[in-house]
Amino acid sequence: MSVVPVSVPPGQSVALDTSLSSSSPSSSVWERLSQWASENKALVYTIAGVAVVVTGAGVVYYRSDPSRGAKSGDAGTEGKRKSKKERRKEKKQAELDKKEPQEKQAAESSNDAPSKSPTVEEEYDEIPDIREESIGSLSEEERNQAAAKLKAAGNKAYGYKNYSKAIDLYGKAILCKPDPIYYSNRAACYNALGDWDQVVEDTTAALTLDSEYVKALNRRANAYEHLEKYSDALLDYTASCIIDAFRNEQSAQSVERLLKKVAEAKGKEIMATKEKKLPSPTFVSNYLQSFRAKPPPEGLEETADLDDETGKGQIRLGLIAVGKKTSEGYEAAAKAFDRALELGDLGDYEAFALNMRGTFEYLRGDNQDALADLTKSTEIQPSLTQSFIKRASMHLELGNRQAAADDFEQATQQNQDDPDIYYHRAQLHFILGEFADAAKDYQKSIELDKDFIFSHIQLGVTQYKMGSIASSMATFRRCIKNFDKVPDVYNYYGELLLDQQKYQEAVEKFDTAVEMEKQTKLIGMNVLPLINKALALFQWKQEFQEAEKLCQKALIIDPECDIAVATMAQLLLQQGKVTEALKFFERAAELSRTEAEIVNALSYAEATRTQLDVQEKYPQLASRLQGMGGVGAMR
Repeated sequence: MSVVPVSVPPGQSVALDTSLSSSSPSSSVWERLSQWASENKALVYTIAGVAVVVTGAGVVYYRSDPSRGAKSGDAGTEGKRKSKKERRKEKKQAELDKKEPQEKQAAESSNDAPSKSPTVEEEYDEIPDIREESIGSLSEEERNQAAAKLKAAGNKAYGYKNYSKAIDLYGKAILCKPDPIYYSNRAACYNALGDWDQVVEDTTAALTLDSEYVKALNRRANAYEHLEKYSDALLDYTASCIIDAFRNEQSAQSVERLLKKVAEAKGKEIMATKEKKLPSPTFVSNYLQSFRAKPPPEGLEETADLDDETGKGQIRLGLIAVGKKTSEGYEAAAKAFDRALELGDLGDYEAFALNMRGTFEYLRGDNQDALADLTKSTEIQPSLTQSFIKRASMHLELGNRQAAADDFEQATQQNQDDPDIYYHRAQLHFILGEFADAAKDYQKSIELDKDFIFSHIQLGVTQYKMGSIASSMATFRRCIKNFDKVPDVYNYYGELLLDQQKYQEAVEKFDTAVEMEKQTKLIGMNVLPLINKALALFQWKQEFQEAEKLCQKALIIDPECDIAVATMAQLLLQQGKVTEALKFFERAAELSRTEAEIVNALSYAEATRTQLDVQEKYPQLASRLQGMGGVGAMR
């Protein structure tokens, strides 16, 4: 999975949703692995017997055995077959619950509350008079009979929304016979009253008596969520889904919602303390080469007679460091551009220095500082259109589409023949799904400069997205003919072939790209063809070991390549190496550049951690599921 070098926001896809590039490798891998799994129903793996399939929101669990449904006798669910009116009422309530899942009632009444509620005593003339001090005098049969009457009366009180009375009646039923249903029904009353601590206490008691009581698990999960104990809620919803074979759509949605909520909370904590640093050299290189290569400004050439301890000398050192395309080189470049502006006396080079410092601030995630530098650069030297282009990309990442459009308009006013303007504007059209406009701008970029390979590649990708497969393939064949020594061409063509499940041809293209990278870039090699080949071998032949080796090789070359880390995590998880996979998912979160990317990675980490918790806290589930595989249980 390659990265077409672009200046688009690193959280956005700029190529095929399922197989092509983004300006952020981490964003691309989540999209590709998750969407490929959900659409092709093949990315399934079994961990301790739990089949797990990646979805757009994270990881969810499946099993194929029949589940235990709701207990008969639950408040609001017991009784004879419901009338059409009652079923319509419940259907309407279910629709309301779907809109506000966190506020749904844990138990539903099968009777409409009358305008004037009769007392429970009027409905039931013979409610047993149960007292704690006298319960010991009753026989077991008498206690069971009394408990049944008290529970029935409690259900009636619950139906009339007389929750305090229902709590008292269920409590007396529990004195007669500690039963998980009675505890869960009393928890439903506390749920209606918003007493979440009591809900947790009663559902926990119910689960102590029956650890696979689905309704009690869901009620406790709902209470935990209100108490903001999101990890506990996630565990309960997950266990509920496994037991219930994912037949309860609301519970399944709750798993996904909680995964995101837990990840968002942890993501904010990480962002608050995260050290701002440059992403992997693979990422930086692809971003920088999204702009057409130009010689250094006159007077800043490598041979220029400049004192390194001057501002101009530091700019030159920065440009030399950028050319190394290594992690150390990029770090040195960022420091040099910063130092240049500190030293000052830059003359006509000040706007260029601000542009370069703003570029590296942007790559580090310092958006506000980057915006300030790029804005000042445009004010000093409006003709430096690259500053407008970079600022446009930042505005889009920050959600200000109009500001991005205005920047492109100002850039064209300065130089309507700058092909970079049209290439990057096309990228933003692509992100927004405006493929016809994107294709038009890519074509304009090609007309102004036919030698920039990435305009051709992205045009082919856009044609593919528009459904013009034949045109797309023809564009890539022309690319191979005209740019036969450029590894990116083969890598991207391979991705298109992989998306069409033409595995053999795709692997051949990735191999060609890898060999070219080795020959032309001994330092700063692009590792993405290696990762693409790993994914191809997994999808094609499930060759886990070979795929792992390719990812490991990529990480040796570029240890901070987040896409390699994320891919390795998925491969480990699919082999049941849950603990190892968790470490890689957490590493992927560490390497993520933006909060959105961190949340995405943490969603996978939390799903993996929850699997381990299920195995530890619900061993009977892990044992029962171990031999099931679950492949046939996919939705």
